[in-house]
Amino acid sequence: MRAQGEGRWLGSRWLVSPGLSLSLILALSACGDLATQPLAAGSGPRPNLPPPVSSNLPTVHIAPAIGWPKGVAPVAALGLQVQAFARGLEHPRTLLVLPNGDVLVAESNAPAKPAQDAGLGAWVKGLVMGLMMQRAGAGVPSADRITLLRDSDGDGVADVQAPLLENLHSPFGMALIGSDLYVANTDALLRFAYIPGSTRISGGAVKVMDLPGGPINHHWTKNIIASPDGQHLYITVGSNSNVGERGLAAEAGRAAIWELDLNTGASRIFASGLRNPNGMAWAFDGTGEAHLWTVVNERDELGSDLVPDYLTSVQDGAFYGWPFSYFGQHVDARVQPPAPEQVARAVVPDFALGAHTASLGLASSKGNSLSALYAEGMFIGQHGSWNRRPHSGYKVVFVPFAQGQAIDGPVLDVLTGFLNADGEALGRPVGVALDRSGALLVADDVGNVIWRVSARP
Repeated sequence: MRAQGEGRWLGSRWLVSPGLSLSLILALSACGDLATQPLAAGSGPRPNLPPPVSSNLPTVHIAPAIGWPKGVAPVAALGLQVQAFARGLEHPRTLLVLPNGDVLVAESNAPAKPAQDAGLGAWVKGLVMGLMMQRAGAGVPSADRITLLRDSDGDGVADVQAPLLENLHSPFGMALIGSDLYVANTDALLRFAYIPGSTRISGGAVKVMDLPGGPINHHWTKNIIASPDGQHLYITVGSNSNVGERGLAAEAGRAAIWELDLNTGASRIFASGLRNPNGMAWAFDGTGEAHLWTVVNERDELGSDLVPDYLTSVQDGAFYGWPFSYFGQHVDARVQPPAPEQVARAVVPDFALGAHTASLGLASSKGNSLSALYAEGMFIGQHGSWNRRPHSGYKVVFVPFAQGQAIDGPVLDVLTGFLNADGEALGRPVGVALDRSGALLVADDVGNVIWRVSARP
């Protein structure tokens, strides 16, 4: 007889009871190493990178998602204030501010995965990851919707909330070029005709290009940004594994940023070796030339101090190391066979953001109305760790720039308080964007809120 609390086999799936799920998570949460250095030591242009930690069980340290108690909000930095711009959303991820001030939010999550035959090891790892995502607040179905938010009276709170597009497929990136609204589903780039002021798009989608997807689709988010002249789109595609353990054939077209020429329809890989690039933004150097920047989630399971996520300018044709090396030429011995010729050409990223911060959102501070402290630089939404003890991320930070380059200095906290004293996640920041007034909007996919950070009167 099966003991109470065990799972049961159903067809090709193993159903696990809530009691066993919790027991398994708690047991795993007791596993793993403790960070040996402060997070700041693994930040900046020259982070300290200690030797990797090798273990059969990775560090698992989940912040259980509980949402915001009534009357509780994140904590804004000195001189700033925060309020809810919109509530009652379903897993809001990314933001796009339109020229008329309307705000689009992609309410989205990973697509449902079909049942697959796999070995015991892959099955166990998949089970564990699913349980962890559920406990961290990422196990909800995808709303597959883009919602329009409008603040009609200018009081900093959206009074219109309308479904602009529905029945999408795990949408993430959005970009408006002229009257064309581009949306990146998890497996395709789509284009819609947009009329300014509309609260709903009724016209059909035009598929612009397919994007790497498939039944595994490990990193499902696909972000997009338009070039300043509107002639190109840049598209992020994350890897299909942690460090290529499914074979490099499964990584075709992935771990890269693509460039799409909107005039000819031609596409190419612009930069590669980027494990999971997410947010993108433009920075302008002293001559006024625009440079693309991105934040990248690096690999897991090398210990609490490795590997730092990073912010970097994206060089045309550059290779950033994944999966063979990290932060330049630091070889990852887990990847076999090795590729010394690839390691030798790996570009060192500009600025490390600390290990396992899960830096996702990126927005240039150009045009912000917060304070002179944020005159030039990048706002970054850090979703938070599961593979580090103690936790890292769970905040919005700012990296100061000068003449279009990141400054060698501390990362500044802008919005904190997403973790409570018990290590529970009240919220998790993702996308960031400046609204038409220059205030900072932050998508919180656990709190189901869009926060608005502005200067304190």
